[in-house]
Amino acid sequence: MTKTTEILHLSKTRLRLKVFTNLNELNKIEFLRNLENFSGIEKAKLNSKISTITLQLNEEFKLDKFISYFDKLDFDKFKASDEFLSACECFGSENPSKSQMYLASLALGLNLFSKKSKATKTLSYIACSPILLDGAKDLFEKGLTSRLLEAMAVGVSLARNDFIAANSTNTMLALGEYIEESTVHKSDDLIKELAKPNIEEAWIEVKEKGKVTEIKTLAKDIKVGDIVIVGAGDTIAIDGHIVDGEALVNQVSMTGEAVSVKKSRGDRVMSGTIVEEGRIRVWAEHVGADTATQKIKHYITATLNEKSKIGLKATKLADKLVPITFGLAGVSYAINKSMMNVASVLQADYSCALKLPTPVAFKSSISKAGKNGILIKGAKPLENLASADTFVFDKTGTLTYGNLEVVEVHSFNPKFSEDDLLNLTASAEEHYFHPVAEAIVEAAKERGFVHMHHDEVEFIVAHGVKTHVNKKQVIIGSRHFLEDDEKISFVGFEEKIKKSIKNGLALLYVAYGGELLGTIGMSDRVRENAKDTLVRLKKLGAKELIMLTGDVKEKADEIAKELGIDTVFSGMLPTGKAAILEKLKKDGRKIVFVGDGINDAPSLMQADVGISMHRGADIAKATADISLLVDDICAVGDVKELANKTMDLVERNFNITAAINSAILLGATAGFLSPTATAFLHNGTTIGLLTNSANGVNVFKKKR
Repeated sequence: MTKTTEILHLSKTRLRLKVFTNLNELNKIEFLRNLENFSGIEKAKLNSKISTITLQLNEEFKLDKFISYFDKLDFDKFKASDEFLSACECFGSENPSKSQMYLASLALGLNLFSKKSKATKTLSYIACSPILLDGAKDLFEKGLTSRLLEAMAVGVSLARNDFIAANSTNTMLALGEYIEESTVHKSDDLIKELAKPNIEEAWIEVKEKGKVTEIKTLAKDIKVGDIVIVGAGDTIAIDGHIVDGEALVNQVSMTGEAVSVKKSRGDRVMSGTIVEEGRIRVWAEHVGADTATQKIKHYITATLNEKSKIGLKATKLADKLVPITFGLAGVSYAINKSMMNVASVLQADYSCALKLPTPVAFKSSISKAGKNGILIKGAKPLENLASADTFVFDKTGTLTYGNLEVVEVHSFNPKFSEDDLLNLTASAEEHYFHPVAEAIVEAAKERGFVHMHHDEVEFIVAHGVKTHVNKKQVIIGSRHFLEDDEKISFVGFEEKIKKSIKNGLALLYVAYGGELLGTIGMSDRVRENAKDTLVRLKKLGAKELIMLTGDVKEKADEIAKELGIDTVFSGMLPTGKAAILEKLKKDGRKIVFVGDGINDAPSLMQADVGISMHRGADIAKATADISLLVDDICAVGDVKELANKTMDLVERNFNITAAINSAILLGATAGFLSPTATAFLHNGTTIGLLTNSANGVNVFKKKR
């Protein structure tokens, strides 16, 4: 048997494995989450370069069971697709180089032991040459810049044979750049893992020897015009139109609709939706680079490195201060008549400490959010989220789960109890797996399901089911199916039905022996932690919480009261959401919109910050500024707190930079600081701020 692992280290709390499998092409997030689901494993880390996995353990961990489990693990299940690997090319693949940092440190070290040797001078000039060349390049291309200041500070020290000052400055600058680059690189590595598409394969029609046959192919190889076959249980891989067949399609991931929709010839279907019943042939209209997954990748690429407003502010301020630093260098020379003091002033530039920590802080927060299932597409969403005062929520799939559950049963025949009605319905529906059937069967099981013997069940797509019990026909389905198609009378039951509908319930109608037997009312359940999340948002600065829903006013008001919603817009049409956001923005609100449906895309784009839910439509994820990769509304509170704390960190760094560097600059101008002292104080401050930014902030108290 081929050896798959080797134990490199084992203790009560830690296990390190060598893996004899190529880990470079794995989707690391999915693979590590799978390992962390194994009993006894607290956390898993992977180093694909040296093919090792490190596990943090607790007392429940059993080594023999884990090794047996790991040896049987199907690594192909976690391999990233070619499309995913292609998406990764958008980001830099090379690790940040340490060579400049090592060279600068070597020159400084040699200088401390042998100050005046020829080797010291030669190595110092070699180590400092990159910064001198960059400064000269900036002078001709951009004029007075912070890079030019740094180059001049190093150049003046070299000209004075003050190699300690030159090399210490060069070393600190190289260290600061490495910290920034490595933080950015780690963030981009994470984003690569999050760009993975969902649908890998599909069935298409092809002609072979004059006969039409079906073959399985990679989703990325489907071409416009191909006929794609989708059967029960399959996820639709493309956008297109049905040319043959009919099916019941679950569109909750795209539209937020909890009830599945009938689709037949001529109807449009969307990628990411699921066929629950039936079989359809679809003409492929949007494939490949036109898919929503590819749009998400390009959107991330375009926005990930966008500078925030405060980042741009820091950059502009730093550039404006460059001439002032040059001016103070002149003042220092006039006062002290010493080039050493000029070199000291040139060392004390604001630029690095102003420019570098800000993007590093944002990158660190983006990276931490990603590891906890929140994809943030750039610095701007974080900045806007921190200042947001109004949170607008779509109801279905956002404040609720988007799944149906039975909440009331009404029997219109005294010979049938509620449980009898539920058992009868569940007996016929238990053979099917659409949301309505699953909700009915689950409710029956909770009440002690007693199966009723029935004849063969006939399923009518998008209408309901028929069968016979005790030689009497049972018809279950929509009102249209029972009343219009099967001619079942609804006379005498209108008031009860209207009351249920007014309460926002979706009704399933049951007929027995040619008469209406009763109704089963279903509703979408509110998330357990929705109220806590809304309370938390208020504490984090939200002034108003708004809910948008298509429910009737009474039902909408009931949910709003339960959750503590400030304002409700009920009876909403999909097109009305964006209009409400537009009005709020005109009133000067800073808006966050949280939604999941395809009809939410305009609102997600119009809001200052759009947040898409985990099970949301692909187009919603593409247009949102923040995408939740976990089905937990608590993540909305997490990312708001993260944004607040990130901005606090950035502002704190900004104030520290201004205070400390001003003091250093004044001290250098007055002649109190040598170039070496100035370099260590100035660059030490920058590195300290960079390290603080790289560590970032933490709001994620539990593992997702």
